[in-house]
Amino acid sequence: MKAEDIPSEALSPPPLTAGARRIVDAASELFYRYGIHAVGVDTIAAKSGVTKRTLYDRFGSKDQLIAVYLQLRHHRWWERMERRVEQQPESAVLAFFDSYFEDAEASDRGCAFINAAAELSANHPARRVVRAHKRAVLDRLAELLTTETGSREEAIAIAEEIYLLLEGAITHHGIDDDTRLVTRAREITARLIHDHAPHRSAHA
Repeated sequence: MKAEDIPSEALSPPPLTAGARRIVDAASELFYRYGIHAVGVDTIAAKSGVTKRTLYDRFGSKDQLIAVYLQLRHHRWWERMERRVEQQPESAVLAFFDSYFEDAEASDRGCAFINAAAELSANHPARRVVRAHKRAVLDRLAELLTTETGSREEAIAIAEEIYLLLEGAITHHGIDDDTRLVTRAREITARLIHDHAPHRSAHA
């Protein structure tokens, strides 16, 4: 997941009319609940109250609709995550972690981006949205950890460990909706942050 391989505009949705937004909202619920391949254009059009022709006029193809669905999901989650980060007195990283499970849209089926990646071919236009989202998560973790540890190099290494904890926890959450491993992953994250905080290094 190299940063240079991910177009900067991958997470930017196109301007949407109210009608187009209604289509995406309907598709979002259906794609997440039932899977991308299982949901046809006819079903999305019916749920959003438009004709199939209107849907194609707005998005061009189902593939493009899938990409916009993921772009908008990213932006909704990211805004909530940043608000939580600003309000967390204990640790911005733990606030980020909590956002995976507490501020997300429906998450009982796990991560929408991981689920999408499992269904989409390598050259699908929405794959770059998935990759850009995951890169943004990792980069933001590194930024927050740089503030907490005081070392950019150390922060990047810890960010990768926490990123793996996050991804593993939410994937397991999607399998059986059990929060036990989510709680365990958060505890490990808190310990990692504590062990690498500047005050720990000063007294080591």
